[in-house]
Amino acid sequence: MTTSDKGTALITGASSGIGALYAERLAKQGYDLILVARNKDRLAQLSDRLQRETGRSARVVAADLTIPKDLRSVEELLRQDAGITMLVNNAGFGSAGTLLDSDPDWLESMIQLNVVALTRLTRAVAPALVERGKGIIVNIASIVALAPEVLNGTYSGTKAYVVNFTQSLHRELGPKGIQVQAVLPGATRTEFWDVAGLPSQHLPAEIVMEATELVDAALAGLALKELITIPSLPDASEWDRLDSARLALGPKLSLEHAAARYKQ
Repeated sequence: MTTSDKGTALITGASSGIGALYAERLAKQGYDLILVARNKDRLAQLSDRLQRETGRSARVVAADLTIPKDLRSVEELLRQDAGITMLVNNAGFGSAGTLLDSDPDWLESMIQLNVVALTRLTRAVAPALVERGKGIIVNIASIVALAPEVLNGTYSGTKAYVVNFTQSLHRELGPKGIQVQAVLPGATRTEFWDVAGLPSQHLPAEIVMEATELVDAALAGLALKELITIPSLPDASEWDRLDSARLALGPKLSLEHAAARYKQ
């Protein structure tokens, strides 16, 4: 195997679904891989297949990113491996249950994985990317970031964080040569829905996208230099108008006096 000119992509949640498809597509694009997930056997099978099919290196790191020790080990890898040029923060899980029906420990684990781990891994890799003046960070969010009434509020909140965090990263790291992207999948045919308690076969077929189409669209959005990629959205200008409206609020959100409607 030869070293890739594109460098190495580290992908979390790489053992199945969206993460495994990212691994396949990026290996075919010429990236070497570091595959991170809990299921070592699945990772090994994926690694073996991709190395045979693409000739790219595919290292396996079995880690549960909700466990501090495991998370710190992946952070250290991101800090120390100078070959890493791309981070795909894909690991995450959700819930379709209400707050009142949810186990608080489950919700805390969701926040740990969807928010804390994503943030720490990004912080670990960013300095080296900035030093080299190039690199890519992809954060997998969800359309529920824009629809808090859908599914579980904690899950929606974690994905809204991912969108906000990515927008902030773009402002901070974009001028330093780092490309960032948040991908907002809708319902996608993966094991995610089984974990969330609502298997995808119970969803209306017209709202469920195949994972291959989702990942291909996300990578097309990356090639187009999109900051926010919503694969299902037919007209990208609709997102642009929404975001422009948000930005237009900015000068009005912090003023010396309260609005007139609050004065008796």
